[in-house]
This record gives sequence, C-alpha cells and structure tokens, in this order.
Amino acid sequence: MEPGAEDLMPRLLPVDDCDLAEDFDPTVPPRTPQEYLKRVQIEAARCPDVVVAQIDPKKLRKKQTVNISISGCQPAPEGYSPTLKWQQQQVAHFSAVRQSLNKRRNHWRSQHLDSNVTMPKSEDEEGWKKFCLGERVYSETDALSDNENLGIDYIKATVTSVLEYLISWFGEKKFTPELGRWLYALLACLEKPLLPEAHSLIRQLARRCSEVRVLEENRNEEQISALNLIICLVSRYFDQRDLADEPS
Repeated sequence: MEPGAEDLMPRLLPVDDCDLAEDFDPTVPPRTPQEYLKRVQIEAARCPDVVVAQIDPKKLRKKQTVNISISGCQPAPEGYSPTLKWQQQQVAHFSAVRQSLNKRRNHWRSQHLDSNVTMPKSEDEEGWKKFCLGERVYSETDALSDNENLGIDYIKATVTSVLEYLISWFGEKKFTPELGRWLYALLACLEKPLLPEAHSLIRQLARRCSEVRVLEENRNEEQISALNLIICLVSRYFDQRDLADEPS
C-alpha cells in the first residue's frame, strides 16, 4: 500500500514492526500474537489501492436508470379542465376497483390461462407491447412450453415492467383506447407504497398525458376525458399532488 493511501484509511490500531525469528513463514498458521500481527501487515501491504468490481452486464436490467423530474403537468386546454367533484368521483371509483381486485387475487392465481393465450415473459418488452395492443407474438408451441399449468399472477415486478414498456411506447405514439385500458388496469395493480421505479414511471405517464392533451387537435372529448382520468389517478390517488389539474 502506498504511503498516501494510509491518509484515506488511517490505522485504527497502529502496530509496530514485530521482531520475529529469521525462519518466520507467513504461509503457515500463526503460532504467536506477534506472528499473527505480522501476517496481517503483510496481507494489507499486498492489497491494491483501488479495487474494481467485475460485473456481468448480462445480469443488469436493460433500463434501470430512474429519473424523477420535479416539473408538473401542462394545464388542460381551456374548457377541458376537470372539476374537483369529477376528480374525487374517479378516485373513489378507482379505490373500489383496487379493493375488488385485491379480494380476487387469490382466485385469479388459481385460474389457468386459456389454451389460446400466451403470456410474454416479463423481460420481453416488444412481446408485451404487442400483447397489450392486440398483436399475437408467440406460437402455440411456445405457449405450451412456457405457460403449462401457469395461473394468472399479478406480481409487482411484472406490473412495473409492463407499465414501463407501455409508457415507453406512449412516449412516441398516439394515445389509443386499448392503451388507456391497459394503463388503467396496471395502475389498479400497483401496490402501495410505491417502489421508486414505479413512482418515477407514473409521474412520467402523467406528464406525457398532459402533453398529448395539449396537442389534441380535434378536442376529442372522450380522448381528453381519458387523459384527464390518468392524470387524476396519478396525482390524487397516488399522492403526486403537484401534478394535479386545478379544478375548473
């Protein structure tokens, strides 16, 4: 160890050099306290000043950076901002949906998928996008090998992963009814307290909804109402109040 390194790692128990016999062998177990301390000194001197961990990149998630923005949502177009009463009604209904979902989790876990339904693996981003938006990906052979005797199980990891996939898709695509239904369902499956990654995702989702809402050219009332609903749930049910729409 270089002298400068000791400034960063000072000795807690300073030990002077030990007077040992000339035939001292550091490779054999120590026989006296002096031999033990000398062996520790030798091993410490052999330690490198800097150690670099060897990490297998294959074991890392493809997307694991969590970015949390403090910026709020863009206000709704004039005349389309939801009332406080409407937002409170949506939160109450959503809460009832979540309670119903929790009561039925054990039942759904014991149910088997239909033979014509193939669930993508949790890490299959493209597969989940196509599955949620109606495109078939896997063959019947894959369905038998991957999903035989597999019940429906809404686990937090899968819910968060699929939510991330769809939000990524939504970042570049238009809002569709199919997307809206899946986003609502996934939000209903998120468990509180939110994981940091889920917290970041739903905030990203609310901001994206507000961006699309502002750019809605035809002022489609049904479309804007769906976007309002997602922003409402993120901000008022999941307590991201800085993203909430001001009541009209």
